Amino acid sequence: MGIAMFYQLQHSGLDETLRMLLGRAVQQNWRVMIRATDTELLRRLDDRLWTDPADSFLAHGVEGGTHDADQPILLGTGPILNAAQGLFLVGGAETTPTEAAELERVWVLFDGNDADNLGQARGLWLKLTGAGLAAQYWSEDGGRWEKKAEKLAKSDA
Repeated sequence: MGIAMFYQLQHSGLDETLRMLLGRAVQQNWRVMIRATDTELLRRLDDRLWTDPADSFLAHGVEGGTHDADQPILLGTGPILNAAQGLFLVGGAETTPTEAAELERVWVLFDGNDADNLGQARGLWLKLTGAGLAAQYWSEDGGRWEKKAEKLAKSDA
């Protein structure tokens, strides 16, 4: 069982924060899935991952292809198809405590300036920590990411 990490986006954008965290996941040799509820958001992220500088290229695919299971980074709206160790939730996407408990890491990236996004993230925090999963809340203050809250897994408490 891993940890859910909540990132409240206030100054840095989704693309910038996602790229930073994806780079860390790839350094761990983890396969990851990026899950969103909006296919237009996924299309934009896919385009961005292809057009970023070549020295920071991250191999990836969009679900629905013949090689979904082989993708180190898979973008989609459905279940994990690439044996991922990590799951990114963007644009209000959800996970269950059962799914999250099977992963090394879940990253929840949400717009801290949007009341609906903030409420959805709080609800997911309560659902995951209520099921005994560990979680951290990160916020960007003064241009730096700082851990603002942490809840240990029930077995760690």
